Amino acid sequence: MTEPDLALHLGPLAISGTVLTTWGVMAGFTLLALLLRLPAKGGLARLHTALEAVVVAIEGAIGEVLPAAAVRRVLPFVATLWLFVLVANLVGLIPGLHSPTRDLSATAALAVLVFASTHWFGIRDRGLRNHLRHYIEPSVILLPFHIISELTRTLALAIRLFGNVMSLEMAALLVLLIAGFLVPVPLLMLHVVEAVVQAYIFGMLALIYIAGALEPNESDTSATETPS
Repeated sequence: MTEPDLALHLGPLAISGTVLTTWGVMAGFTLLALLLRLPAKGGLARLHTALEAVVVAIEGAIGEVLPAAAVRRVLPFVATLWLFVLVANLVGLIPGLHSPTRDLSATAALAVLVFASTHWFGIRDRGLRNHLRHYIEPSVILLPFHIISELTRTLALAIRLFGNVMSLEMAALLVLLIAGFLVPVPLLMLHVVEAVVQAYIFGMLALIYIAGALEPNESDTSATETPS
């Protein structure tokens, strides 16, 4: 963590701007959740309708990757991940703030969360023994390769989001320095589009990894249900 990124000190504890911005995003989602608990009247009714449409769209996207029986189990995690990464990417549009996802420590934490959730859903769906067994199938020789694959894809997930958001903010800064504020609208639109694309890619990769942990069990279930 570099010194310019430090936002404040609480005694010996140094809190970075990334942490504060992340807390702000989390607080915003918490406030939104509390608002949704209120009766749907007036403007809140429109907010309810808009968010329901978002949830339905995310549920449909999940349903295209996972079996129908697994959609409801995975929906809360994937929807939260998608929305958090999207908002975190867009925070950089606010003057004086930077996207938390331009910090490698933040994207690494998200990637580790995806890694843990993949195994959580796999163990919950298949059991610990069956989940671990697929690492040594069809041969125990493949165990090191499976482990390396798990680690490298987690690392790639973190670096991909970090690199894309960092490069986007740097490109925006360079254009503003060179052209001034003559091209703010196209630049902002580019930032919004790229933020949405990167959030979608990150969430979709997480969804694919989870589907990979569930797929063997779904195949076993389908084989069991196939009439002889």
